[in-house]
Amino acid sequence: MIYEEIVAMISKTFDIPEQDLNENTNLINDIGIDSVDVVELVVELENEFGLDEIPEEELRKMATIGDLAAYVSAHSAQ
Repeated sequence: MIYEEIVAMISKTFDIPEQDLNENTNLINDIGIDSVDVVELVVELENEFGLDEIPEEELRKMATIGDLAAYVSAHSAQ
């Protein structure tokens, strides 16, 4: 469920068809997310999933949609 919500969020935010995204989709290399986009996406994730602020060192470890989903799954109340 969390994975699907993240895919839908990224699809809508970056205007990419959901079927073109998967857990191995790289946020920078495949989608082209820049630092401003990262901040926007993180705020959206924090709000959507009731997360505390995601530490910058954790953000650096998240390269793919699967990485985001794993982090959110481990840290959200859902």
